[in-house]
Amino acid sequence: MKRILECCVDSPESALNAYKGGADRLELCQDLIVGGTTPTLALYREVRKLTPGLRVHVLLRPRFGDFLYSDYEMDILEEEVAEFRKAGADGVVIGCLTPEGDLDLDKMKRLLAQRGDMSVTLHRAFDVCKDPFKTLEECKELGIDTILTSGQKKSALEGKDLIAELVRRAEGKVDILAGAGVNASVISAMLETIPLTSFHMSGKVTLESGMKYRKEGVPMGLDSFSEFDLMRTDETLVRKASRALDAGLERWQ
Repeated sequence: MKRILECCVDSPESALNAYKGGADRLELCQDLIVGGTTPTLALYREVRKLTPGLRVHVLLRPRFGDFLYSDYEMDILEEEVAEFRKAGADGVVIGCLTPEGDLDLDKMKRLLAQRGDMSVTLHRAFDVCKDPFKTLEECKELGIDTILTSGQKKSALEGKDLIAELVRRAEGKVDILAGAGVNASVISAMLETIPLTSFHMSGKVTLESGMKYRKEGVPMGLDSFSEFDLMRTDETLVRKASRALDAGLERWQ
């Protein structure tokens, strides 16, 4: 069985740690602390240099928040798909919804027209859509390769029942990629009952900034976020997850 351990990263340091830990693929973004936004081309190129041979899928999301995009935002997304295709990205991670919570087929087709040979993942817009089974069938028709999902719950473990049903209904035509709260123990637990080959994790830990002088009372963003906490993917956590995936898949061979 083909296995995929995908790591979501937003820095060169995290990408390198995921690479060393045994990740099969990266989802590259920026601003992971708010769920991820589109990375810069410079970040993409730096990550490529640090992770030779590793597939890199690029998250395209113009802002934090929902997935109802304006015409201006769609122009940006369409151009970004083309830009990252030209830059050599292996895939893009996208998603657009209608106000009613359905997959926006017209907008998705606009983005897919720019894909070229890139793989396409529908990101966790899927987890806030109205009808997951209808959306799965639409993904098949559109030629989308992967659906990233927590089973429409806060974590993949909580959403495992829906994930199991999605795997069954996908019939191998769309890869179901379980994400949100994924670590080695979650992978082991889910593989006890679900023949799931693909998992998505960040493996992040919080590190202390090297800044010694710290000006108090001048936040650069939301007060709830400290400028002196750095989130980084941990190599050891990725390695443990990789081993758990290999061990869990043995039961389904």
